[in-house]
Amino acid sequence: MELPPADLDRVLGFRDVVVIEGPDAQTYLHSQVSQDLTGMTVGEQRWTFVLEPTGKVESLARVTRAGDERFELDTDEGYGEALRTRIDRFKIRVQADTSIGEQFGSAADEQERITVGWPRLGAELMPGETLVAGTGVAGIAVSYTKGCYPGQELVERMASRAADAPRSLRRLSVPPGTEVGDAVLDGEDDVGVVTSVAGDTALGWVKRTSQVGTVVQF
Repeated sequence: MELPPADLDRVLGFRDVVVIEGPDAQTYLHSQVSQDLTGMTVGEQRWTFVLEPTGKVESLARVTRAGDERFELDTDEGYGEALRTRIDRFKIRVQADTSIGEQFGSAADEQERITVGWPRLGAELMPGETLVAGTGVAGIAVSYTKGCYPGQELVERMASRAADAPRSLRRLSVPPGTEVGDAVLDGEDDVGVVTSVAGDTALGWVKRTSQVGTVVQF
């Protein structure tokens, strides 16, 4: 089961909001994220990663153009301040200010999120550790034709070489009693780790050498 990005609101849960506004808001934000933000119209939304210079994920966020000089990035609850800090890191002589906006959303249906396969920060996406490749959402959150941004080198290198990530995010069927952090087994081999569980379904990172589970791909 795959949900189009527009239908994800019901599985996203509460969302922290980071606002960036000012004459340079678009050009600066465009230079910091994996998504191409050129040509966005007011009200339009696009998904993006915000990366560490090493290419590891710092945040997965949805960008909304809220005005001519105002952009809003919503991300998982509890990760807004870290996203704001990352956006501000390279902001030198830029005519744009960042702030924390009003949180929105509602409690997510965890069972449905796992069924859909949407990754959550702090569960499937560990800031400073996770590679973009293998997350399942690069197809909607990364532009491979835009200009430079922090972390681009690793993302582009893996894409240009068609290199598989060492692990990929999978949907899994699991036995009763499975908990987050449990090993994913392929026969008797430990091939990964469970990251989220709801009943007999789970998400987990699995080694590329194993065929266990269904690869998440948006």
